[in-house]
Amino acid sequence: MTFHTTLQPSGHSFDHPELETILEAALKNGYILPYSCRDGVCGACKGRILQGRVDYGKYQATTLTDAEREAGMALFCCAKPLSDLVIECREVNSIKDIPVKTMPCRVQSMARPAPDVMVLKLKLPASERLQFIAGQYIDILLKDHKPRSFSLANAPHDDEFLELHIRNIAGGEFTRHVFETMKERDILRFKGPLGTFFLREDTDKPIIFVASGTGFAPIKAIIEHALHAGIKRPMHFYWGARKLADLYMLELAEQWQSRGIRFTPVLSDALAEDHWQGRTGFVHEALLQDYADLSGHEVYACGAPVVVEAAHRDFTAQRKLPNEAFFSDAFTFVPKS
Repeated sequence: MTFHTTLQPSGHSFDHPELETILEAALKNGYILPYSCRDGVCGACKGRILQGRVDYGKYQATTLTDAEREAGMALFCCAKPLSDLVIECREVNSIKDIPVKTMPCRVQSMARPAPDVMVLKLKLPASERLQFIAGQYIDILLKDHKPRSFSLANAPHDDEFLELHIRNIAGGEFTRHVFETMKERDILRFKGPLGTFFLREDTDKPIIFVASGTGFAPIKAIIEHALHAGIKRPMHFYWGARKLADLYMLELAEQWQSRGIRFTPVLSDALAEDHWQGRTGFVHEALLQDYADLSGHEVYACGAPVVVEAAHRDFTAQRKLPNEAFFSDAFTFVPKS
C-alpha cells in the first residue's frame, strides 16, 4: 500500500510506500530531512505528526519519550506510515544536489595520535573526487556486516584524501581490524556522503561547537571550512575528554585560537601525570557555566549520545537555546552482527 506524505511548512509532498520509513521516502524523493544515526538513537530526525498515524518503529526510549509521543513527536528514521501523513519538520536544502556514491578507496596512511585513536587517510581512484559538505560522514561497507559510520574530518577544500578518526572500541569488530590487522594500501568500500550535520551559513548568529572524544572529527572539518571560507561569525569550541591524551589533536585546536576561534578543553577524569590546570568536569556543563543565555546562538554538538542528549536537554531547558538552533551528530556503536 502507498500513502501520501506532506511536509510542513514547505508544502512538499510525495507518495510513500508503507514499508519505508518517513526519512527513507523523503530522501528517495529528493527532500533532505535532518538525520544522523538512522537507528533511533541520536534524535536528529525528530519531528511532529500533524495528521495521520504511524508505526513508531524501534528506538531508544530516552530519545523519544512517552510524553513526546503523546505530543505528536516521532523519529522519522524509524516511523512508517499507517495512513496519509502531514508532518512538521525542518528541511535541509543545501545538500540536495550532492550525489551519494558507493566507491572504492585505498588506505593511504595510518597514524595514532593517541593509543586508542587511529587517523586513517583514504585515497580515491585517480579520476574520482567525493563531493561533500564539511561535517558529513561516510559508511564503510563490510561484507556480510552492518555498515560502520565515520565522520569526515577533512574539509571539502582539502579533499586529496578522506580523513577518518577511529576510536578503538572494546568489542568492535571493525575497530579491532583497524588497530590490529589493517595495513596501508588495503582496499575499502564506502557509501557517502551522508548526514545533515554541517554549518548553516544563512545566519550571522554566534556559533558554539561541543565535541566529546572523536566527535572532534566533524567539528574539525567544519571549523577548517569556516576558516577557509572566511566566515566571520564568533565561534567558541568546547572539547571534552577523560584524560589529556584523549585530546589527541590539542595543538591543532590551540592553533585555531590565533585565527579567532575561542577554545575551551575540558577533562572529566584527568590523570595525576597530566598536571592538568584547565577546566574539569563534563564538557556541556562548562558551557553552562560560561553562557547564561543561548537564545541568540547556534550549537553544533558531536560525540557520545549521552553528551549530545545532555547538551540538548540543558541548553534548551536552562539557557533558552531554540530547538531549531541545536544541530547534532551522536556517535553510536554498532555491535558485532
